[in-house]
Amino acid sequence: MPQVTIDGNVHEFEPGQKVLQLSLDAGTEIPHFCYHPSLSVPANCRQCLVKAGTPLFDRETKEPVLDENGEQKINYFPKLMPSCALDVTEGMVVHTQLSSTEVAEAQADNLEIMLANHPLDCPICDQAGQCPLQIQAYKYGPEGSRFEFEKVHKPKRVQLGPNVVLDAERCINCTRCTRFTAEITETHQLTIINRGDKNHPMTAPGEVFDDAYSMCTTDICPVGALTEDYFRFQARVWEMAKTPTVSDFGGIGINVDVWTKNNQVMRITPRENLDVNEYWMPDAARLVFSTYNENRASGPRLNGAPTTWDVAAREAGELLKAAGSNVLFLGSATATVEDNEMLMRLASAVGAEAPRFIDRRGSQEGDDWLVSSDPAPNTAGCLRLGMAPVDPALLAGAVASADLVYILQDDPVAAGLLTEADLAGTPVVLHTTHTTQQTPATVELPITMSVETVGTYVNETGRAQLLRPAKMVRAMNRSLLMALGTGQSRNDRVGTPFDRWHDEDNKVDCLPGWATIPQIAKALGHDLAVKSPAALMKEIAQRPAFAGATHGAMATLGVPLETADAPQLSA
Repeated sequence: MPQVTIDGNVHEFEPGQKVLQLSLDAGTEIPHFCYHPSLSVPANCRQCLVKAGTPLFDRETKEPVLDENGEQKINYFPKLMPSCALDVTEGMVVHTQLSSTEVAEAQADNLEIMLANHPLDCPICDQAGQCPLQIQAYKYGPEGSRFEFEKVHKPKRVQLGPNVVLDAERCINCTRCTRFTAEITETHQLTIINRGDKNHPMTAPGEVFDDAYSMCTTDICPVGALTEDYFRFQARVWEMAKTPTVSDFGGIGINVDVWTKNNQVMRITPRENLDVNEYWMPDAARLVFSTYNENRASGPRLNGAPTTWDVAAREAGELLKAAGSNVLFLGSATATVEDNEMLMRLASAVGAEAPRFIDRRGSQEGDDWLVSSDPAPNTAGCLRLGMAPVDPALLAGAVASADLVYILQDDPVAAGLLTEADLAGTPVVLHTTHTTQQTPATVELPITMSVETVGTYVNETGRAQLLRPAKMVRAMNRSLLMALGTGQSRNDRVGTPFDRWHDEDNKVDCLPGWATIPQIAKALGHDLAVKSPAALMKEIAQRPAFAGATHGAMATLGVPLETADAPQLSA
């Protein structure tokens, strides 16, 4: 393969690669602002300048020209080059700020020019602590500013749309936002207006920035010019814990980072996975953050009255014992593979028919990108486990003939498949997440949501992905504590009653299905206990439909499952 030398280190490269991306991939940092791997290359911030040259050859003989030491001479470009737009060629020699004083001084000068009119907003800016401009100014910028005059003023607190707010004074005109709307979503809703030091992004007169992916511009903005309306002034980045996990917003399986403070979900941002969502996520998938905090079912209930977990498990066991094998089990495409597997084992233990699940594919309009027509995150997982979708026309009749209905993390009444009258007189055991659920229950067992559990989702393309807990629940067991990383990360994760960020009321009294279902089975005399969800998934991964999908293998990017013998996933 062809080779290039960067700061004295030789690297192999593929034809067509740019110097900046090759350097970043090789672990050499070159400061930059306007470049983004998914967008076109405008080379307008000039921060990624490098000194570069190619081997010198004699024009007549085509032989290498050697210096006094017998080494081939390098013909450097007369000016520093933007590495984001510079193609790597065979034998090229590149000097970054790490090996060239000229480059380091040019980058510092460029930063000084950028900061000349940039407001000193860091103490009140939401981007502080995660701001590329702030970080690079500290690492590569000048010690101070020589600009002692009044800065240029531009519009501030401009509501571009329902979800994005602009502070034009902070903008450095990298044009990432305008290129995103032009090249990725193709809505062309943002453009740069005015000229010189007065220019900044804006919508056309009378237009609203209502792009379904508008908040992606806040992710790629290298300064605090574009911020999310719902998150403004809510928390500092260093006050929050960031957990890499998978969104439960639909069947795509968007990879996300969940940000928590005081055990409350404050913010959800996309996490890079080039095989799933690349760098993006829709606004709607972010705005579900409040559902993890509000109206949560907390603590088991028996006939509507609070009770203990032991009593609730014992009562559920008694109901199962009385019903014998005449139990209607309903799994859930919102629950994890592990929870649904435990439900199937419970159904088998009592001799009942295998659980079915409510299939929501086609119940909403998708956009052929990251918004799926399936609002449930684990339909493929249910099908691979062998669960069949329930027939809506037959469900009411099945309920009428059953002696007990056992529902895992779903709400058939809210889904319009049943009415409260259909369930009248039939006892119901319900694992639920919210107090707003409409299905009445004899025994109500609060279950963890995707941000509180360890488990597996399989997206609609057949990729198994691992959930990690971002929030603590009251009854934390060893598996949840280990997955959460308590004691190993940010302050927010290790709150005690003596810590200012700790609030016991923000811990929901709920448990994963893989923890509560074995407890119910024990009351029946069946041993369904598993060492951990990882051990359970290791067993499931022995099946062809889940081959290789262990928690360790899934890690942060997931495992593509074999599709040859997979169940048909079309709606």
